[in-house]
Amino acid sequence: MSSLRKLLESKGYHRIKLKYTETNHFELVAKINNIEGNFILDTGASSTCVGFETVKHFNLFAEDSKVRAAGAGATNMLTQIASKNRVKIEGWESKKLDIVLFDLTHVNEALVNHKAKKVHGIIGADILKKGKAVIDYKFKALYLK
Repeated sequence: MSSLRKLLESKGYHRIKLKYTETNHFELVAKINNIEGNFILDTGASSTCVGFETVKHFNLFAEDSKVRAAGAGATNMLTQIASKNRVKIEGWESKKLDIVLFDLTHVNEALVNHKAKKVHGIIGADILKKGKAVIDYKFKALYLK
C-alpha cells in the first residue's frame, strides 16, 4: 500500500479506482439519484455535466438555463440545470448537487472514434472541490473526503 493512500485514508478520504481509457482520460462509475452511469473525470470542467438524453435515466428535473457551455471543440451550447441531486461515487456522497445538462454528442463521438465507450457525463471541478479531491495518477485513484 502506498504511503499516499495510507495518509489519505487515515484522514477520512474515500479511494475510488479509476480506469484509463483509449483517449487518455480517467473514467469512473458514479450514481446520480441512485442510478449508475459512466463518467469521465475532467479537472478542466467547471461543473458536473450529463447529456440531455440522460434526463429520464437519472430521474432529473431539468430547467432551462441562461448559461452557455463550451469545451472539447464546441462553443455556445444550450444548457439546462437539474438542481439538488444526490451523487454517490463509491463511499463519497453529495446530497444537493446541481448538474448541468447539455449535448454530449461531440464528446461521445470523439470517444467512439478512438475505440472508447460512450459516457453518461463528466465529473467536474464542482465535485472535486467539494470532495477536496486528490488524484493519484500513478496508481489510478481518486480520493474524495
